[in-house]
Amino acid sequence: MSRTALRICPLCEATCGLTLTVDGTRVTAARGDREDVFSRGFICPKGASFGAVDSDPDRLRTPLVRRDGELREATWEEAFDAVAAGIRPVVERYGPHAVGVVLGNPNVHTVAGALYPPVLLGALGTRSLFTASTVDQMPKHVSSGLLYGDANAIPVPDLDRTDHLLLIGANPLESNGSLCTAPDFPGRLKALKARGGTLTVIDPRRTRTARLADRHVAIRPGADALLLAAMAHVLFEEDLAALGALAPHVEGVGELAAALGDFTPEAVAGACDVDAATIRALARELAAAPTAAVYGRIGSCTVPHGTLASWLVDVLNILTGNLDRPGGALFPQAATDKTPRPAGPGRGFALGRWRSRVSGHPEAKGELPLSALAEEIDTATDEGEPVRALVAVAANPVLSAPDGDRLDKALDSLDFMVSVDPYLNETSRHAHVVLPPPPPAQSPHHDFAFNTLAVRNQVRYTRPAVPLEPGRMAETEIMARLILAATGMHGADPAAVDAMVVEQTLGKAVQDPHSPVHGRDPRELAAQLTGDNGPERRLDMMLRLGPYGDGFGARPDGLSLRLLLAHPHGIDLGPLRPRLPQPLKTRSGKVELLPEPIAGDLPRLRAALDRRPDGLVLVGRRHLRSNNSWMHNIPALTGGSNRCTLHIHPADAERLGVRDGAAVRVKGAGGEVTAPAEVTDTVRPGVVSLPHGWGHDRPGTRLTHAATVPGANVNQLLDGSLLDPLSGNAVLNGVPVVLTPVT
Repeated sequence: MSRTALRICPLCEATCGLTLTVDGTRVTAARGDREDVFSRGFICPKGASFGAVDSDPDRLRTPLVRRDGELREATWEEAFDAVAAGIRPVVERYGPHAVGVVLGNPNVHTVAGALYPPVLLGALGTRSLFTASTVDQMPKHVSSGLLYGDANAIPVPDLDRTDHLLLIGANPLESNGSLCTAPDFPGRLKALKARGGTLTVIDPRRTRTARLADRHVAIRPGADALLLAAMAHVLFEEDLAALGALAPHVEGVGELAAALGDFTPEAVAGACDVDAATIRALARELAAAPTAAVYGRIGSCTVPHGTLASWLVDVLNILTGNLDRPGGALFPQAATDKTPRPAGPGRGFALGRWRSRVSGHPEAKGELPLSALAEEIDTATDEGEPVRALVAVAANPVLSAPDGDRLDKALDSLDFMVSVDPYLNETSRHAHVVLPPPPPAQSPHHDFAFNTLAVRNQVRYTRPAVPLEPGRMAETEIMARLILAATGMHGADPAAVDAMVVEQTLGKAVQDPHSPVHGRDPRELAAQLTGDNGPERRLDMMLRLGPYGDGFGARPDGLSLRLLLAHPHGIDLGPLRPRLPQPLKTRSGKVELLPEPIAGDLPRLRAALDRRPDGLVLVGRRHLRSNNSWMHNIPALTGGSNRCTLHIHPADAERLGVRDGAAVRVKGAGGEVTAPAEVTDTVRPGVVSLPHGWGHDRPGTRLTHAATVPGANVNQLLDGSLLDPLSGNAVLNGVPVVLTPVT
């Protein structure tokens, strides 16, 4: 007999509410939840394929342990015994930094991925942390840290109230939004135009989003920061800068004007391949709009000046008075955020507190560049021990990081590797132990990360739609046991991990004079927590201590897990509201408009004024039906236009003798790949485009469908040496390549 169950979709950043049809223990259909307070029934092809993702027959059902060189099925006890036996000797002999931790994109889509990795890292004490952030959004974290003192204080465009939206390097009709959580992003853009607003898109490709725009500017890849700097220059030059209510909270305006003096529209036009008149028009339109927001995403992050481009996005919002006001760009307030502290000076944000062992890359937000993982494993130096053991959680860096061939070999040389992953993929196939989490229908869901980036304040939680299958282990328990096994407490009750976090968190809260529980007994507070298990008790604690919480009785009408469970479609907390100066944690207590690391990087941008690529340059692309490499094993989400083809402009194709559909060899600094050509004028001349996340042709994986349409790994064209120096982010776009038709 079938029934329905609610589930928040974990398959992209839009976090839409789903209504699942469940037949026994199998999800047979998924539709949008019309009563969801945030998504209002919207669904995309990924959400509609939830059942297929959930029931993929290639998902691992039991742990795998390597014996005699082969991965074989094992019990959970055997798997965690092997983890303890593999990691602890490395720590004891070589120290904690010899254990690397790699966190992949899906971590931010699960409850376990939000709650447990910070505990693991704190308990291990390792500085060898690598995540998907440094092949994606780290420049935005760094620019926010430098501007606002908090790397996670990322303002998002107020999509539903703005009059003018400028997108650079973003294609939300395909991505559904990124660092901007907005169900039905396409519908919100259409609503903007319907109410008379203006949409401007800056992108070297005529994407689906660009086709919707009032103005599309086909910039040369990698020139984003130059264009934005010139727009800021125009605002100063033509007296269009007007901070308004922001002025008391901002310092460094005069210094910024002087620092951008060389970046005139005429000076940058050649490097951007955008004429000066258009650049001036962009700046004037932004300044003239009643409200406006500039939003930049992965295309503007994964370039040589990614941090400067991310910084300049906020600079333009600030100079036009659009930061922290309705219709502009505002700071969301998630229900599980810490209790807001009073405004005032903070600790600020520091870069480069330590450096990578081999190339000396500075850390950013506690992370080292994912591009450096291979050399940190395979290269000996006098600066310390190489990474000898690796914990990979929902990560596939063999496909997602530059030069997967080198990383492939490096992973084989590790003393020990454990992978938490539902698949035996291109990376987990190297592990000595694979710990498979259950399918998403068997897991709870709350969006800890994405609610801090949401275009409307709201809170939702769904319990598992399907009971945990016999023989499976909850992902939260897997992570708790992994922490115990890796830190010398193997065999302890996994509930002890959650109990420890609760004790520590409440202990700090009662000592904080700004906390609603200041001066109370932490044991009495812990006794009040509700929930069926440790993770739910932790969620209850975070809700009750948060900005909308009940404060353990201090605000009786406030949030708690009990109240949230009584509202299965979520609780709407209202539109985004101005919050400055409260979110600022800079040493000055103000927005620091020209921080020293940014000023120090401007000469490098100035040098780019005279550079032009000699030949073709490569950019990536996303597709609505996939989210990196982890959805290519689902037949419903591949095929059609979601194919690994090389987009090339007709003029370039004719010049090089490339025929539509014919194989083309693409060569870069890191190697070469072959892909079928797709001749199209949606990409500008001089630019070719290959999608990210493909290359499923390595032996030893169990990805049946993906292996039938493997595609080419675009990151193999990179050697990992091109990084944005401030953030350590890989340069994935605007890199030179050479094309040769395959005869």
